Amino acid sequence: MIKALSTTWRRKRLIGLLAATLLTLTTTATQVMAQAMGQAMSQTVMPTPGAPELAARSYVLLDSGTGQIIVERDADRPVPPASITKLMTAYLVFQALESGDISLDDEVTVSEKAWRMGGSRMFIEVGNKVTVEQLLQGMIVQSGNDAATALAEYVGGNESSFVAQMNATAQRLGLEQTHFENPTGWPADGHAMSAADIATLLTRLIREFPELYKFFRQQSFTYNGIKQFNREKLLFRNDWVDGGKTGHTEEAGYCLATSGAREGMRLVAVVLGADSDEARNNQAEALLNYGFRFFETVDVRPGGETLATPRVYKGQTDQTPVGLRQDLSVLVPKSRRDELTVSLRLDPELVAPVHEGDTLGQLMVRLGDEPLVERPVVALADNPEGGIVKRLTDSFWMWWE
Repeated sequence: MIKALSTTWRRKRLIGLLAATLLTLTTTATQVMAQAMGQAMSQTVMPTPGAPELAARSYVLLDSGTGQIIVERDADRPVPPASITKLMTAYLVFQALESGDISLDDEVTVSEKAWRMGGSRMFIEVGNKVTVEQLLQGMIVQSGNDAATALAEYVGGNESSFVAQMNATAQRLGLEQTHFENPTGWPADGHAMSAADIATLLTRLIREFPELYKFFRQQSFTYNGIKQFNREKLLFRNDWVDGGKTGHTEEAGYCLATSGAREGMRLVAVVLGADSDEARNNQAEALLNYGFRFFETVDVRPGGETLATPRVYKGQTDQTPVGLRQDLSVLVPKSRRDELTVSLRLDPELVAPVHEGDTLGQLMVRLGDEPLVERPVVALADNPEGGIVKRLTDSFWMWWE
């Protein structure tokens, strides 16, 4: 019996020494894995029985607030986006306006290349000076290829430089199935976007530039004596739809990216490759109506709120408050709200120093048995190393426990 106890004691002591030696590596690895899992779960497809099935080539319905995909088909498939490309052109122009590099009152001299652009046009004339604000309206409301080209040349210095900025921005935003060859969406080999990438881009544009997004709500614009109406027909059907972008070429079919807000929710619908203008409008509207009718946003936990105060060894204090960096909300079917559960999983052994913002665990949200969202739980305060007595004492308890 004494021999057995002695063997057990030696094994415990050896394990304790190994744990102390490898503690930093273990903690770092755990944090990296947790962060990776959190990123992987950042966007999930909702279980949606009875969801509309559309005839379009690909489509997606995204909840802007949570990033959750409600309905999709081939949403990651890269296809020609036609004039929906101009969402990225607008994004870069909005960026330049926000940074102060350009202003709405700046006058742009129309180049011959911009003037010669075919397809939908604003009807600017070569050599004339047109303000950035007018060009934005011509590009967004009238879908003018001439306006988009003039803006690209002004913001980028030339069109090729602007296209390089478009592709760099697509990478930065995580648009993995996107590549641009021009700022207009004019047919070109390799020019493609996926429905999911378009939904992400429109969401970012709305969120980052709320004041400038007003141009997408504009129903008509008159320039050079020619009045044209916004090709986004859902603006005229529903007062809760507040903008988006159409596109059409023979190869792309009829495309539409649109957004609407109701009852504290914002949804983004993208339909690519529909058979007609009316079909893309009806299909996008069906997606939006489905989302608003059957889903609701639930606030899970606010950011910065203390969710737990786990034990931290070798620190100046024995406990450290942990919580979420940002508010967490999820989208759930209205009929299944009661099935929502939240669980907290913390790293099993926390050791100082702990810095504010360090990942110390995960918060998992489930809908029934299905994982819905996972977010990293972080330290809400610093906990530096304690004195030598505290560290030695806690080392003993770590070994003993």
